[in-house]
Amino acid sequence: MSSHLPAAARPRHTRKTLLTALLVAGAAACSSPTPSPTLLSSGPAFASSSSVGSPTPQPTPLTPVTPLPTPDYTNPPDPELMALIPTRLNGATIEVPPPSEFAYTPGDFAPAYGELGLRFRALQVAYVVDPRLSLYAARVDPPFPTTRELEPYLATAGQYVGIAGLHREPWRYRSIAGRVTWVRPEDNATVAGTMIYTWAADEYVFLLIGVDDRLNRALFEALPGENAPAATPRPSASAKASAESSATP
Repeated sequence: MSSHLPAAARPRHTRKTLLTALLVAGAAACSSPTPSPTLLSSGPAFASSSSVGSPTPQPTPLTPVTPLPTPDYTNPPDPELMALIPTRLNGATIEVPPPSEFAYTPGDFAPAYGELGLRFRALQVAYVVDPRLSLYAARVDPPFPTTRELEPYLATAGQYVGIAGLHREPWRYRSIAGRVTWVRPEDNATVAGTMIYTWAADEYVFLLIGVDDRLNRALFEALPGENAPAATPRPSASAKASAESSATP
């Protein structure tokens, strides 16, 4: 602190006394209250932009991520899917066990159809002991596939039911009883006469393998299917000649 005594009346300070006074003054300066930011910023001397803090940047909103399909390893009862399959056909008994009696789930069946299999949500199996036949019926989440769109998965579907070669070539897109399906004949890994069918019908995908093709076809026709496109009629010879003559200048 400064003295209010006249200069002539001030005592002389030694170096030690002066140093002590400086230390005390420094401590007092450090302990003096700091003006509040509000008061400092309110004066005209602090109106420049250099003294005003920049606004806190707002976080960029995150775009919600759509969850990707994943295999479903639960298989809840689906009475409607189960009821699609007849229990007696062409003199053969078709076993249609409830889901609680077989261990397969949609996730187990999914590898047969790759990315499409990730949308399987219910699975029903059925079989005939003699002549041997196995059927897999899956319920699919939208968008529903067409039978033609099953083509990329034909090789893995064949492998799933025991076909050794992962080949697309043996499969044929055919129309049977007015509906379309993919059909694959036997190979060296199967019993003679074995045929495989796979097709789609709205929210269903079917995979069928059996050694008696009459029974295979009967079951194919008994299950939901996709109608074959109407055939475009070929023009008759007279209509073709008429069209050609009208085109001649």
